[in-house]
Amino acid sequence: DQFDNLEKHTQWGIDVLERYIKFVKERTEIELSYAKQLRNLSKKYQPKKSSKEEEEYRYTSCRAFLSTLHETGDYAGQHEVISENMTAQILADLARYVQELKQERKANFHDGRKAQQHIETCWKQLESSKRRFERDCKEAERAQQYFEKMDADINVTKADVEKARQQAQIRHQMAEDSRADYSSILQKFNQEQHEYYHTHIPNIFQKIQEMEERRIVKIGESMKTYAEVDRQVIPIIGKCLDGIVTAAEAIDQKSDSQLVIEAYKSGFEPPGDIEFEDYTQPMKRTVSDNSLSNPRGDGKPELKFGGKSKGKLWPFIKKNKGAAPEDFSNLPPEQRRKKLQQKVDELNKEIQKEMDQRDAITKMKGVYLKNPQMGDPASLDHKLAEVTQTAERLRLEAQKFEAWLAEVEGRLPGRGDPGRRQSGMYEGQQPPAGHNCAQDRESPDGSYTEEQSQESEVKVLAADFDDEFDDEEPLPAIGTCKALYMFEGQNEGTISVAEGETLYVIEEDKGDGWTRIRRKEDEEGYVPTSYVEVYLDKNAKDP
Repeated sequence: DQFDNLEKHTQWGIDVLERYIKFVKERTEIELSYAKQLRNLSKKYQPKKSSKEEEEYRYTSCRAFLSTLHETGDYAGQHEVISENMTAQILADLARYVQELKQERKANFHDGRKAQQHIETCWKQLESSKRRFERDCKEAERAQQYFEKMDADINVTKADVEKARQQAQIRHQMAEDSRADYSSILQKFNQEQHEYYHTHIPNIFQKIQEMEERRIVKIGESMKTYAEVDRQVIPIIGKCLDGIVTAAEAIDQKSDSQLVIEAYKSGFEPPGDIEFEDYTQPMKRTVSDNSLSNPRGDGKPELKFGGKSKGKLWPFIKKNKGAAPEDFSNLPPEQRRKKLQQKVDELNKEIQKEMDQRDAITKMKGVYLKNPQMGDPASLDHKLAEVTQTAERLRLEAQKFEAWLAEVEGRLPGRGDPGRRQSGMYEGQQPPAGHNCAQDRESPDGSYTEEQSQESEVKVLAADFDDEFDDEEPLPAIGTCKALYMFEGQNEGTISVAEGETLYVIEEDKGDGWTRIRRKEDEEGYVPTSYVEVYLDKNAKDP
């Protein structure tokens, strides 16, 4: 008798299942969204290529952070796996199951409805036969009474009495038939009702119960799967977290500190003690201030203090707004050495590139010479000369930086070395014998200026030495040379020549790749030895 309540309950069961499906679907969306946000977060903090940030990843702490970012990306991937597996193993399965469940429930309740309608029909038939039996009995009784009344009345004819008797018999027969019909239908109904309550409906209710229990088992299994899908990724998430811990444990503060020391150490010696200046002896002070020719005299402490005092000059490094000198002399010695070494390495790479190109062109020329149909060998001469000239220009540039590097490293030969003259560093800038000025150039304030008096000292000394050199006799010619290629002497100490030009040789190649030549009495300089063909002649005369 609880047919309607069961119908409502099973519908509620399906609603619960669908609500659970919706819950799992929303969980998968959260997992995907979380994974996406984690990936974006990891990407946002990744170092940009060729940026200052990339340099920072030399430090172990920064590398550990980079590992954390990578592991976070992998961690995000596991949340994507959770979403995918829940979708495949729970949502797809339950969506199919809920459709089957609805069909099964519909079929069961359709059978129940049919059984209900059938018993109701049987009941109506029973009621109808019972009313007919009741009516026929009453009719028979009335007919019997009418017959008895007619029979007792002496005024009624015999024919009317007979007619009344026959009518009573007919009614009585009808009542008997109705009784038999009613009895038969009643027996049938009782049987149907018994089957309805003891067989049909229990069977239908049993199916509904089994259906409902399967639904309950299914939702339980899905909940287990829900947990297992999550549990499956725990070992991998654990590995991600272990990776972060390992990276963190690899942080080495001493190593990082050493990198900072290497990156920023200046190479300056700490300043020595400042000597006591006795102002009670004015004569001594006068000598100290004006002793231009005595670099070891009383003026030295002032010069040294001006050149190396961190307290006074160090804070002004960053305020030097002018363009940085080509020789990086605005930097402290150690930093300058690094920059020069870097520049030399870059130039050597470029030289190697040009040499490789020259070799390739030379090979191609060889192929053209063997197989003229492939191309004209002469067409490559201009390109070959151009590449050679570029390589020589780069070599000259590299030698210039190597000279500066040698100076910083304290292994530069004397002033007479051609390599040093090519650089154009020292000509007219400082006396050959003075070393204090070289120290001043490396002062941390990033400028060349000391006090006004010191600057004038340098200029006076330089001028004196220039006068001495002006008095020297020009070097005699030791032969002639012919320029094989055009060379543009763009750097100080070099001289430009035109292809085919004949000039005088005044100094041979000393092994540095340069020959000193003269065009006129006042036009001389260095050209790459590979650009000229030299004819040495001991009797050659200077024009």
